[in-house]
Amino acid sequence: MTARVVMYTSAVCPYCVRAERLLDAKGVTVEKVRVDLDPEQKMLMMQKSGRRTVPQIFIGDTHVGGFDDLYALEQAGRLDPLLNGA
Repeated sequence: MTARVVMYTSAVCPYCVRAERLLDAKGVTVEKVRVDLDPEQKMLMMQKSGRRTVPQIFIGDTHVGGFDDLYALEQAGRLDPLLNGA
């Protein structure tokens, strides 16, 4: 898997943990940005995603959304191609 994966997260977020586990199972390294520790990063996340909740996951230049969106991609067979840069 070659695409850069960035996940905006917070300390107490069960969906963040689930997203990270799914990506870990695929051998993906996730760059985590803690929005609960850095208000500027939270503002940046909201500007980039249009959403206020975590996780917000970006694969390459694509905004995936949250865990439910990530899981839906996996179920549809579209996550691996995205992770491979397709």
